[in-house]
Amino acid sequence: QVQLVESGGGLVQAGGSLRLSCAASGSIFRLNTMGWYRQAPGKQRELVATCASDDSTNYVDSVKGRFTISRDNAKNTVYLRLDSLKPEDTAVYYCNVDVSVYSGGYYYSKTAWGQGTQVTVSS
Repeated sequence: QVQLVESGGGLVQAGGSLRLSCAASGSIFRLNTMGWYRQAPGKQRELVATCASDDSTNYVDSVKGRFTISRDNAKNTVYLRLDSLKPEDTAVYYCNVDVSVYSGGYYYSKTAWGQGTQVTVSS
């Protein structure tokens, strides 16, 4: 079983910054692609950023230049720094991690989701 615990959300003014953290635990052999999604009220969940195992990153156009995803494999943790926040960034942010696990003599690929952390940006 793999669990993700998120933290770092909060209420900030437009132009402010936050850093979100997502720590993975459980029977993890290797962390593969790690990423962040967000879901605003009444809207579909969207992919915000990803960080592959080789540290290559991708971002949705609306956050390019403002958000930064990074990972610390030693801590099984992925981060998302949110700078120059805008009211339209308000959403619940979810981390998502693809992992390889070893159990019963076999390797398995699994996907885990965090519980979500609220980011609210005021005008």
